Amino acid sequence: MKVIQLFKNESSLIKRASVGDRDAQQRLYELHSPKMLSVCRQYIKDIHHAEDTMLKGFLKVFTHLKDFKDEGSFEGWIRKIMVRESISFLRQHKELEFQEDLNYETNEVFNNINSEMDVSDIQRLIDALPEGYRMVFVMYAVEGYKHAEIAKMLDITEGTSKSQLFKARKMLQEKLKINNSSSYGAN
Repeated sequence: MKVIQLFKNESSLIKRASVGDRDAQQRLYELHSPKMLSVCRQYIKDIHHAEDTMLKGFLKVFTHLKDFKDEGSFEGWIRKIMVRESISFLRQHKELEFQEDLNYETNEVFNNINSEMDVSDIQRLIDALPEGYRMVFVMYAVEGYKHAEIAKMLDITEGTSKSQLFKARKMLQEKLKINNSSSYGAN
C-alpha cells in the first residue's frame, strides 16, 4: 500500500510542480536530490562541482517538467538529465579526454571486488581513473547504458567506448589487486 501511495503522491507532486508550485518542487527536490547528487558525483570528482551540476540539473528538471511523459520512472528521467549535465560540465571544463585504441580484449571477466571494501574506497578507486575511462565505466557499469548510447552521448565511436571500458576495468583490477595484497599484508 505504501508504494502505491508514494507513487500517487509523487504523481501529484509532479503535476503541481509542473504548474510552478514551489512547495511541490521543493518536495520533489528533497525526495530525489540525495540520489541525484550521487549520480553527479560518479562523474565529477569535486563534491562542490557535483552539487552545482546537480542544481543546474534540477533547474532543467523543473523547467522541462511539462515534457515528462510519465513513461518510465520519474527518477530515471531525472537521472538522464543529471548524466547529461555532468557530461556537459566535464566538456565545458575540458576534463573529458578519450584515447582511440581498438587493441583490447573483451573476453576477460573482472569480478573480484573485495566485499570488505567500503563504498567510499570503491569510489576513490573509480575517481582515480582517467576521465575518459571513468566516464565510460560509470555510464556502462553503473548507469547501464549500452556502448551505442555512450558513443552517441559522448560523440565517440563504439570502439572507443569499448576500449575505454576495457582499460578502466583492467586498471581497476590492478588497483584492487594492490589493495587486496596490502590489506592482507602480502606483497
